[in-house]
Amino acid sequence: MTTLTGAGPLLRLALRRDRLLLPVWVLFPAVIPVVFVAAFTTAFPTQQALREYAETSVHNTAFTVTYGALHGSGLGELIAWRAGFVPVVIGLFTLLTVLRHTRSEEEAGLRELIGATAVSRHANLIAALLLAGAASLALGLLSALAMISQGLDPAGSLAYGLGLAGAGCVFAAIGAVTAQLTTGASAARGIGIVVLGGAFLLRGVGDVSAGAGGGLGWLSWLSPVGWPGQLRAFSGERWWVLALFALAVVTLTALALALSQRRDLGSGLLPPRTGPAGAAAGLRSPFALAWRLHRGALAGRAAGFAVVGFGLGAIAEAIGELMNNSTPAARAVLARIGGPGPVIDQYQAGLMTMLGVVAAGLAIHTALRARAEERSGRADPLLAGPVHRLRWAGGHLVFALLGPLLWLALFGAALGLAHGLNTGEVGHELPRSFAAALVQLPAVWLFAALAFALFGCLPRLAGGAFAVLLTSLLMGWLGGELKLSQWVLDLSVFEHIPRLPGSAVSAAPLLVLTALAAALGLLGLLGLRRRDLSLG
Repeated sequence: MTTLTGAGPLLRLALRRDRLLLPVWVLFPAVIPVVFVAAFTTAFPTQQALREYAETSVHNTAFTVTYGALHGSGLGELIAWRAGFVPVVIGLFTLLTVLRHTRSEEEAGLRELIGATAVSRHANLIAALLLAGAASLALGLLSALAMISQGLDPAGSLAYGLGLAGAGCVFAAIGAVTAQLTTGASAARGIGIVVLGGAFLLRGVGDVSAGAGGGLGWLSWLSPVGWPGQLRAFSGERWWVLALFALAVVTLTALALALSQRRDLGSGLLPPRTGPAGAAAGLRSPFALAWRLHRGALAGRAAGFAVVGFGLGAIAEAIGELMNNSTPAARAVLARIGGPGPVIDQYQAGLMTMLGVVAAGLAIHTALRARAEERSGRADPLLAGPVHRLRWAGGHLVFALLGPLLWLALFGAALGLAHGLNTGEVGHELPRSFAAALVQLPAVWLFAALAFALFGCLPRLAGGAFAVLLTSLLMGWLGGELKLSQWVLDLSVFEHIPRLPGSAVSAAPLLVLTALAAALGLLGLLGLRRRDLSLG
């Protein structure tokens, strides 16, 4: 038996399981350059307009942190720079894909069943890496072809696409390493996301320092998120940077295989903490157990929402001044995203839409914790006692609904506080931002309830809630940029949320979304009551 024995069938199995989600993730980055080309050529039709936009953007610290360094004012350079956050998204996707097919499978006991057949010890890990690597390469090539089809330079387009593919492959390898460290998939995901966030911060600090003439520009070279920018697509390509991706992938893959060789099946290199033999009084109920399982993630996400909200509120004034000095076409694009009202209100309204998407994704993840408990077999001994399954699942649903309420409230309050401190009008800005954040709640609840309904009725399709969320995002975001028909835009749930602050509020769509969320939650409970618990 060789190292690759069984990797082929396992790769085909992974492709079949991801047959719905994978094409969306591969095609999504390819559409982004096309949208940006349309948006830039509409908002900045001349080279002079592009140059003025670049001159106002290159000195903006918030833009540099988010998108990386801007190296020129050409259309290709601006598009590659504007897509600077895409490597982070691709890195998150490949990281989670590898963990899903390795550590999650092992936690659920499926790896043990597969290991009983004629497969090598590392076959599952290699299959997951091949899947994530092939998906990264495919999306990179499709992105390059999409840019070439828009008339951009082929060499720059290829450098842009290979940069995306390289970032995806590196974070897939990082996922393979983190999968060896812990016994639980949640902890492995947490470590991987911390690494991804650290790479994003390194790029931001390094690029800001380099732009200001500081001495910390070398930090960008430590970040795989920053390497696509270091390729300098459309700005004198540095092809040798691709060697960094290859070296990192080979090194991390070898490390993952070595670590996998040194641990037992089902264990991790970091030993789990042992708890007390008896549960505290506060843990002797299904709701208390759900609180114990969710409290860490809820608190961490709440802190993240508050910090990000305060930071975005602190730069709101600068963004408003920047957009006021831009061309009418650029302001028209912002108005299309943020609705009517002053520029700063449009900026905040656009932020709130993205906030709703992020909160919905996290709410889906929280709601599906019950599915993870079922697949791992930990729900079986619990439900074998005097615990009704609806009380058990209801505890998870409660935190999937209360968590977004807390996150959105903290984000809105922090953003309004920071913006109010800048303008000296805290009493005016804080309640407006607070309300603008909370108005996203019915849409977020709808996605959490959809995930719970799928868990209760069609558990194998529970992850499809993420695909519905992504489709809703694409319909609203890309549909607006491509000027599609209103009925297409209406397919996005977020299209029915008032764009606050600055727009009028209609209670009807909010009530309808809330009622749909309640119906889906009830449907999930009824479905769970009627079906058998299952593994896998």
